Amino acid sequence: MPTPVNSDDTHSFHLATSARFHCGNDLPVSLYTASQTRELDRIAIQEYGIASFTLMRRAARAAFELLMQCWPELKQGDPVTIVCGVGNNGGDGYVMASLAMQYGITVKVIQLGDADKVKGDALLARTRALQDEVEVVVFDQRLQVDEGVIVDALLGTGLNGEVRGDFADAIEWINRQALPILAVDIPSGLCSDTGGVLGLAVNADVTMSFIGLKQGLLTGQGPAHTGDVYYDSLQVPAEVFAKLSSSGERLLLSKGLASLPSRTAIAHKGDSGHVLVLGGDVGMAGAALMASETAARCGAGLVSCATQAEHVSAFISRCPEIMAKGVGTGHDIESLIERASVLVVGPGLGKHPWGEQLLRQAYQSGKPMVVDADALNMMSEGRVLQTPKRDDWILTPHPAEAARLLACATAEVQADRFAAVSQLQQRFGGAVILKGAGTLVASAHQKIGLCNYGNAGMATGGMGDVLSGVLGALLAQHLSIADAARLGVCLHAYAGDVAAEQGMCGTMASDLIPVLRRLVNGAQH
Repeated sequence: MPTPVNSDDTHSFHLATSARFHCGNDLPVSLYTASQTRELDRIAIQEYGIASFTLMRRAARAAFELLMQCWPELKQGDPVTIVCGVGNNGGDGYVMASLAMQYGITVKVIQLGDADKVKGDALLARTRALQDEVEVVVFDQRLQVDEGVIVDALLGTGLNGEVRGDFADAIEWINRQALPILAVDIPSGLCSDTGGVLGLAVNADVTMSFIGLKQGLLTGQGPAHTGDVYYDSLQVPAEVFAKLSSSGERLLLSKGLASLPSRTAIAHKGDSGHVLVLGGDVGMAGAALMASETAARCGAGLVSCATQAEHVSAFISRCPEIMAKGVGTGHDIESLIERASVLVVGPGLGKHPWGEQLLRQAYQSGKPMVVDADALNMMSEGRVLQTPKRDDWILTPHPAEAARLLACATAEVQADRFAAVSQLQQRFGGAVILKGAGTLVASAHQKIGLCNYGNAGMATGGMGDVLSGVLGALLAQHLSIADAARLGVCLHAYAGDVAAEQGMCGTMASDLIPVLRRLVNGAQH
């Protein structure tokens, strides 16, 4: 292979010998929509003089380097099959094909769409690939690929509607081959703005995103289709990014922990607040108990729980530090609310008159609140609170609860989680946490935050109760509503990752509690 003279030149390529990509928790903080990424491209090209074909070559080189890094067996003769569309995403694929030829990798391009419609940089890339004697065949569902890796360079981020026709057939074909898949920029069929699937989408094992990290990769259906997400800025100067505000941001546990106050040498329990958990109707003591214990383990100075009287002995047995009191009506909690600084309403609350009274008293108290579970369901039904809105509470709906609050279908929430969490925050105020893969946090004066910690092992009962306890403890320690919501979801999800190190299957909500204690203490020392 000739010695390269220009790292951007497709015809003088040198394979990187070490990983240089961002991935996992090292991904950029800023998140962008497809239109914002196109604007970043425009700024880089028109204002900073970077040729558009240079960006294409850099993208292809980065994707090819990642391909070789992830599947080194390609060097031993396994083939690469690149599925190309007619746009710039396909152009990236054609440049990758040329690189593969130069590196001695067996490569074939499968062309989708009318080749006569390939224009601009993509046409130049295709022409060069043909000059390099890359084998190009027209897509046919009867094609069979038995080995190697498939590269998805089919549709990219320009997709606006559902995938149809040959492109839908091609996505189905890619998934059917049962081979490893690398997606260029985004798995075809996945909406880069919402994380929704536009009919059907490629199930990639690895995704390489360029310039602007697309927000849809990390939430909704995104994590089910992207596999491991990598990122390369393509050497676009930082000044380009400074000219455009991003649509959202990835939440960092380290940044959130920096806002958690340390304790002075003369601290007393009153300095760290008093959390009152309201919940635990008959048969649901565990939810209130986990929320209460979590609040204590995450640093609240005092924790009380108003629950059904029959549960008090269980609280004392499990965690005697919790001041559990049996209550029969809303009037019974007036003195408890008066002494508390933060209320957590909802864990095991039920939807019977007992729970309704507790929710009504809590809302009328004017104390900062965390609202979860059945408290959210009662709000959505309008039986207890009429058009509730306030600035000093955190709402924590999962998608079905969010749908009930917005009077829509759960599928609508999941189709555009960014829009849903924004609507919830505008309607109800405070901070709203839309739980799920890629949990989103919306508050009044900050960009939407996305938490990409967490794992499927957390899909078990009680996880939301633990999160409520975390949030209550953070509010009690004087974090703002927005900061508590952001740090709370990061602590909770990261603790879930630690707990799942022993295996995702069988992870229980209570497994997170000792991990959470270690995390908050690590921040304070």
